[in-house]
Amino acid sequence: MAKPHILIVDDEPSIREPLAKYLDKQGLRVSEAENASLARSALLSYNIDLVLLDIMMPGEDGLSLCRHLAANGGPPVILLTAKGEEMDRVVGLEIGADDYVAKPFSPRELVARIRTVLRRIPNSSGKPAASAQNYAFAGWTLKTAEQSLFDPEGVLVPLSSGEYRLLEVFVERSGHVLDRDQLLDLTKGREGGPFDRAIDNAVSRLRRKIETDPRKPEIIKTIWGGGYRFTAEVKEL
Repeated sequence: MAKPHILIVDDEPSIREPLAKYLDKQGLRVSEAENASLARSALLSYNIDLVLLDIMMPGEDGLSLCRHLAANGGPPVILLTAKGEEMDRVVGLEIGADDYVAKPFSPRELVARIRTVLRRIPNSSGKPAASAQNYAFAGWTLKTAEQSLFDPEGVLVPLSSGEYRLLEVFVERSGHVLDRDQLLDLTKGREGGPFDRAIDNAVSRLRRKIETDPRKPEIIKTIWGGGYRFTAEVKEL
């Protein structure tokens, strides 16, 4: 099995280089980038499975790069944040980051978080999930082996890893009311804490991609006081 390929994006060599060596010893393939520009080049050159992304960098910052990756169906992102940057962490999760680790962090904890995120990504090991399935709903097609969504005209619609997981959860539980805690658990596998509003923002982003009128959603309904319900009829293909 191919080693998962991790891209570390951090302008501080004192953090980036020792971390790269540690991850290599843990059986992970590692590439490094000291800024967002080099990170974009690495993402075009390699099949990156996960990005460790520092928020505060000269030039384009980490949140901007995270937003770009989320909007274009890029690999999952774990943010590396300075202690006290709570608002940046909130924004990062809202725009599509998968998790965050505050500096100074334990490399051991970081590896555990990396492996948790990779387990949620069917193609992170280069193999499709054993239970890969295709679904159709309201003219849309979701292919889980490829993590791909196609609109009624057959055009591929880019999804961030977070948007994909959220949609997959909804599709597999169509008709059920899911509250925010359930959605956080099913999509992130950790306590939501003060970041439960990230679910609301993820739902809003997903609605903008699949609803005819996101302001009057017909596929993902808000259940006041209860959460959300995916109302479209889902068929397995």
